[in-house]
Amino acid sequence: MPELPEVEIARRNLARWFQDHRVLRAEADATRVFRGARRAKFSELTGRVEALDRKGKYLLLTFEGGRGLLAHLGMTGKFVRRPEGHVEPYSRARFHLDDGFVIHLRDPRLFGRMEPAPAERLRQLEAVKLLGRDPLVDGLTAEQLKEEVGSSRQDIKVALMDQERIAGLGNIYAAEALFRAGIHPARKPSTLKPAEWEALTQAIHETFATALAEEQGEEPIYLEERTSENPFLVYGRAGGPCSKCGARVESFPQGGRTTHSCPKCQPKGGRVRKRSTPPPRR
Repeated sequence: MPELPEVEIARRNLARWFQDHRVLRAEADATRVFRGARRAKFSELTGRVEALDRKGKYLLLTFEGGRGLLAHLGMTGKFVRRPEGHVEPYSRARFHLDDGFVIHLRDPRLFGRMEPAPAERLRQLEAVKLLGRDPLVDGLTAEQLKEEVGSSRQDIKVALMDQERIAGLGNIYAAEALFRAGIHPARKPSTLKPAEWEALTQAIHETFATALAEEQGEEPIYLEERTSENPFLVYGRAGGPCSKCGARVESFPQGGRTTHSCPKCQPKGGRVRKRSTPPPRR
């Protein structure tokens, strides 16, 4: 599922594809991608794209004339660029550009979302207005992380995934950040010491930076699409050796998702451990 790094890559790709070009025609199929929105308004999204922003997992596109679009990639959605005339499987909406290319929203499972709206209203839409701090857009310090998450009575991993607290963190990168910080996912936020808040904040930034560096390209490759080795340090490695210490990685249900952690590197008791940089992801 796309999380903050994949959506940021989508934003950067779109900004590059739209730059110095005009949308000649916009068209969309009648699918649930437009649930709760006026699909007919999508055809009005022509001309130049004047701004392309991101908040958490949402993309906010501003077109000339004050027209706007809110986009969420859902679980399998992604924007891809193809030559005019190419038949793209699972294309749900399309921007035809003046350079002979078409930008498709490709979404096999139809969990994505598109909502045309006046550009000035995009940040006032409920889905965006409720979002918490975005680590890349708004910055994130240890004090800010503790302020957003520290009062939660949920497990620390579940609290990190609450989009109204921290926007953009999902199951994969929350697990990766906690592993880097040496914090067990089932700890309560109230048990974290100042050094652990610092370590977790640094780990969140490191996790995002690593993901962004590895995902540069025409389109991000989601985990279920990969044919190569699992690139993550702990996520998806249940039953196998820890990438850092070699202990057997555990998995357990948590907040309706599957959590992965190392019992040695992430002790439940919360003993502060000396951090060491994990090996680079391959």
